[in-house]
Amino acid sequence: MTPRALAVVLALVATVAILGASVPAHAQDADHSGTSWKPVRLADGQPDIQGMWNNVDASSTPLELPDGFSGPVFSEADLQAIAEARAEAAAQRASEPSPPDVGAYAAYWFDSYWHDSDGDAAAAIIVEPNNGQIPDWTAPAHEVRAHNFDHLHDSYAFMESGDRCITRGVLGMMMPTVYNNGTLILQPPGYVVIHSEMVHRARIIPIDGRPHLDGKVGLWEGDPRGRWEGNTLVVESTNFRKVRSMRGATPGIRSRQSERQRLVERFTVVDQNTLRYSVHVEDPDTYTAPWGAAFPWTRDPDYQQFEYACHEGNYSVPNALSGARFQERSDR
Repeated sequence: MTPRALAVVLALVATVAILGASVPAHAQDADHSGTSWKPVRLADGQPDIQGMWNNVDASSTPLELPDGFSGPVFSEADLQAIAEARAEAAAQRASEPSPPDVGAYAAYWFDSYWHDSDGDAAAAIIVEPNNGQIPDWTAPAHEVRAHNFDHLHDSYAFMESGDRCITRGVLGMMMPTVYNNGTLILQPPGYVVIHSEMVHRARIIPIDGRPHLDGKVGLWEGDPRGRWEGNTLVVESTNFRKVRSMRGATPGIRSRQSERQRLVERFTVVDQNTLRYSVHVEDPDTYTAPWGAAFPWTRDPDYQQFEYACHEGNYSVPNALSGARFQERSDR
């Protein structure tokens, strides 16, 4: 092991030692039952989860487990081995040459990558299947992704929907990222509204038992229907629009979304300041098997959402397309 890799291992092992002997309950299964906490209830009977929430505490947890590990519960020795495997992989990536990079946002735009362990840290965000890794894409999904990259700057149609300021999709809104993790929840009678700061999208979720829309209607973020099971809000989303390039479970993933996608999300009230979130993803046209993720949300009344003026400041799409046209003229 190189000195650099050893240093990373020691840092990760120190973190693992704090985590304890096993992964906390929130990361053990993507399907959560209610808790003994008795939250305040609104006039229509809903547990009161209104206010600002933040999943930044999960942003330092890796999305997937390294190869060769299987959960859902890990011993301290397992966690140490996982940390070492991640350090080796990071050192290998650091030793490989990389193409020039124009850089990204200044550091002050980013939420923290790290947090003090409070018992909510986990080995990985992905908890289903037990190997902690998102299943492979189907052959058609691989073909669509390759075609998107091959023709990325031919037209805006091949670019990811978030880059086009349309939407990052449900996963792009709900999964932890490096900034804009603040999510506002409102509960007007008969509904739950989830407003994401990222691309300023609002999911309006009926909880009155109405059926889903006609199957012919496809929506960018699907057609959500919610219900309360004790302290857990269950949201099932169907009627997704077919999208050839959309943000996946992490910013580095660009995947497609098919009409057969189905999401089941659970928001469990753990205590006054904690929600346990999970999502189960089925999309047989995109993934070879279902998968799921889980992580905590923390109440954050001091967080302030700002307008995400995506279109107004989005020079990437026109610059990328105009640059490609210039390159084409230069190559003639």
